[in-house]
Amino acid sequence: MALVAIAMFGVIAMAGVSIDIGTLYQASAEAQRSADAAALAAARTISMSGLTTDPTNSSLFWSQICGGASSPATQAAIATAQQNSVAGASNMTVTVIYSANGGANASADCSVVGAPFGVNPLVTVTVRQSNLPVYFLRVWGASPSTVTATATAEAFNASAGSYATWPRCVKPWVVPNLDPDHLNPRNYTSQPFLSSGAIQNPGTVANNGVVGETFTLTPDCHHHGSGCTLRNPPQANPSPPTLQYVPGQVSSATAIPACTTTPLADAYAQAIAGCDQSTQYQCGVTNANSVDLSENPVHGFGGGDTTNGAQCLIHQAAGTDSVNNGQDGLAPIGGTPPNYPFQIQAGSSNPVVAEGLTAGSAITSSTSIVTVPIYDQTQTQLLNPTGVTQVTIIGFLQVFINYVDDTGDVNVTVMNVVGCGSSPGTIFNGTSPVPVRLVTQQ
Repeated sequence: MALVAIAMFGVIAMAGVSIDIGTLYQASAEAQRSADAAALAAARTISMSGLTTDPTNSSLFWSQICGGASSPATQAAIATAQQNSVAGASNMTVTVIYSANGGANASADCSVVGAPFGVNPLVTVTVRQSNLPVYFLRVWGASPSTVTATATAEAFNASAGSYATWPRCVKPWVVPNLDPDHLNPRNYTSQPFLSSGAIQNPGTVANNGVVGETFTLTPDCHHHGSGCTLRNPPQANPSPPTLQYVPGQVSSATAIPACTTTPLADAYAQAIAGCDQSTQYQCGVTNANSVDLSENPVHGFGGGDTTNGAQCLIHQAAGTDSVNNGQDGLAPIGGTPPNYPFQIQAGSSNPVVAEGLTAGSAITSSTSIVTVPIYDQTQTQLLNPTGVTQVTIIGFLQVFINYVDDTGDVNVTVMNVVGCGSSPGTIFNGTSPVPVRLVTQQ
């Protein structure tokens, strides 16, 4: 009997130890998920704020986004971590550290990291949950345990350029590789956005760069009474700054509610108002993409569909053609150029305002941020004015839509440019994720 009692004690003790160890393993996995989510949240905040477009890495700019414990990126990491409880509790300790690519100059304040921080910046989050209770391990004198997990996320740039960006919610407004705000000094023609996959004029407008430029995307349509003829290929104009677009071929689009006075029956309009999940944009592949001029240019993209779709997308009041009509804006709204880094303010018609957020409050994401394909007009035959033409997409222009008018003119501010670079063949569509990725886990 004594042997049986001893054996039973041993079995129960081992079972109890297994339960404690299993509990700690579970807590460790929960801590890792918490750290992963927190690191990605902080990296996304940095990327969404446009900071990775600043090659000068001014500490004044960086401090506003990731400059210590009270900064938006750090607060996003802490809030996200605490949404993922560890061992049933959310009172874990969260440490957020920023560093340049490769882990150099790590600091809780990214503004002191230095110039390398702007190229694929890293965020490391450590989650620590202490005083986890153990029961059966106390037989061997074990005290309450601690689990720790660390994750590092990167605002990753898959292209060969020096900017972190992403094709997000790609819109079927295909534009030529022409920058309306930068002219060649010899012949006063527009310089390209991209040259050999890299940004021709990097940096912000304050430093003669492309980021922060404000111009109008206008239909490639020269009006003659009730109709129009194309400028072939599309052109850019510095005065006033305009860049002509043509409609991309939309195979099908995500069904969305008809949220304007005119039904969005056309797939092209739906792709603007929502995110086209089916049309694929192949980066850097010769003639792998299409533009489609088979519709009447005035209705198909010069007004009507473009206006209704874009106003629906950004929550702009129908019949208006300026800022402050319900849509989100860049702070200060209507500023030229807007303050850098970009700060987005919620418009009065933003759904988050209906849920209780005050109009004008700073937000980190907006449906007004869209991506437009850039095609190489120098290596494409003239566009078919009544049908489909195959074109080569060489990059993407990320813009913030300020407003759209009833002729299909879309006033935008440049947030970023990305070239296909070393990633030809990469496929993007309306559901492409923000390019933040986990690079290490511990």
